[in-house]
Amino acid sequence: MIWLELQRNTNSIKIVTVEKVIDETPTVRTLVFSDEFLARVLPGQFAMVWIPGVNELPMSVMITQEKEKAAFTVRKHGPSSTALYSVKKGDQIGVRGPYGNSFTIKQGKLLLVGGGTGLVPLMRLATFLKKTDDVTVIIGAKTKGEVFFEGLANKLLEQNKHNVLVVTEDGTHGESGLVTDAMQKLLKETTFDAVYTCGPEKMMHKVVQLAFEKKIYVEASIERMMKCGMGLCGSCCFGEVLACKDGTVFDGQYLLTNKEFGHTHRNKSGILENY
Repeated sequence: MIWLELQRNTNSIKIVTVEKVIDETPTVRTLVFSDEFLARVLPGQFAMVWIPGVNELPMSVMITQEKEKAAFTVRKHGPSSTALYSVKKGDQIGVRGPYGNSFTIKQGKLLLVGGGTGLVPLMRLATFLKKTDDVTVIIGAKTKGEVFFEGLANKLLEQNKHNVLVVTEDGTHGESGLVTDAMQKLLKETTFDAVYTCGPEKMMHKVVQLAFEKKIYVEASIERMMKCGMGLCGSCCFGEVLACKDGTVFDGQYLLTNKEFGHTHRNKSGILENY
């Protein structure tokens, strides 16, 4: 990370060209572009992405199988994410970063729990694990058509002892239920040296609780409204900390003392709203 900071001003926007667009599901796409710096970010770090004429938004940096290339995996949702989702091959976007901290990489028997595009930092984390680690990945989605990265997770961990478990809410693929249901079952049968999670916050809150009850080290990458990424605007206020500057990764011990985690978030005006 020090090398990256010395070689590039993280607060300057760099214009990149989208070289490839990969449809992951009908509502999720991965945009691939060349950037030697973002290609090497630590698991959990993010970039600010500028869609010309629309907005700037924070995005976890997705891995690629190509040297010196990075990517963003985006779900079509609000105006900004829909605009990014609609970017085509050959179009240009602006990127700056990387920002934020990263997951603390433990060794041993590890559990990665992801929902939706929350899988992005977990896929990068998988590339930092030792081949001796025993890794279980739980992938959550509402239905079969929304499942992605199952094959990628198996490929990334092919040299590890591993298990990729898919859970869909409607039972159309893998196990039926919620990722937290699957996690509860696993914890009855085995224990883990660390748990890492990213996805919907109510899901992460339950994951952190389950791990904490079993005295397992746990970290979560949280999402908040971010306008600058540098800790200046205060939009990502998360209790008494700033998600962009102090996170986005926090350990379970801190998270369970933060009254906002899993319960409230702030809108564009900074007003607290319930989940």
